[in-house]
Amino acid sequence: MGSGSWSTNVYDAAASFRRSSGRSAFDYSDRMRHAGGSMKAHADLDPSGVTMRESRDSAEHPTSVAISVLFDVTGSMGSVPRELQTKLPALFGLLLRKGYVEHPQIMFGGIGDATCDRVPLQVGQFESDNRMDQHLGNIVLEGGGGGQVKESYELAMYFMARHTAIDCFEKRGRKGYLFIIGDENPYRMVDARQVRDVIGDRLGERLPTTEILAELQRMYHVFFIIPAGAAHARDSAVLDTWRALLGERVIELDDLGLACETIALTIGILEDSIDLDEGLDDLRDLGADAAVAPVSKALARIRPGGARPPATPDGGIARL
Repeated sequence: MGSGSWSTNVYDAAASFRRSSGRSAFDYSDRMRHAGGSMKAHADLDPSGVTMRESRDSAEHPTSVAISVLFDVTGSMGSVPRELQTKLPALFGLLLRKGYVEHPQIMFGGIGDATCDRVPLQVGQFESDNRMDQHLGNIVLEGGGGGQVKESYELAMYFMARHTAIDCFEKRGRKGYLFIIGDENPYRMVDARQVRDVIGDRLGERLPTTEILAELQRMYHVFFIIPAGAAHARDSAVLDTWRALLGERVIELDDLGLACETIALTIGILEDSIDLDEGLDDLRDLGADAAVAPVSKALARIRPGGARPPATPDGGIARL
């Protein structure tokens, strides 16, 4: 979990091979759709029976930082994973070459609707190398959803709160990052039957979404990104729900194609590696001048700092 290093050359070679063989970046999902059988999560992303997804330090990566990006794969959000996949080099260009985070370990996952979808939750591994591209490409793009302006974001929160273990928090008291990209509301409760059927845990009763979110926020900085063009991007009820849950950490993004840049700058700001103006200058240095205005608008309410744990009276690190 988290060994190796990202290589843009390896990424480009894999993309070239897919083009030459006529395959898309989401070949597993394509095969599921054309197989005619039951659709199921790839074995590497199936949450059923998973004890922990781990982000761990190593000699190669001694100060790992856990970063999770989970996105809605229902009908209204089907373009999100494709945009993320094409922009992975941009994400790493900012995180690594610009020095926002020295040892990022990134996990991707997909969120559907556990009331009706066949694959309502998919969660990859934390990786530091190009295996994250493979995990992203193995996500099933089911395109379902139930039409009730709700998806099972709370089920994903439950998994992240109780089935991930991250050294940045456990060893250094520093929270990881969780970005959820979507355009609908969570359900108000974590359903015990869905947890059993999808993840395998047995709960005595339902949990309020606010309760599992509070548990999750002990370990992660949690953000919700609503991209323009999604079916409910301008729905005031959806925005109000997420703002009540997350406050200023709801990010309205005018251009879905800038999700990776927005995620990278958000992390850089909270890590105190940059302020917003410095991050915008970095975008210009990368030749992404067109990204400056929409990213600036999206992150105007994000405050610097917050990633460093407060000191205890004896000079130690407080557990957040």
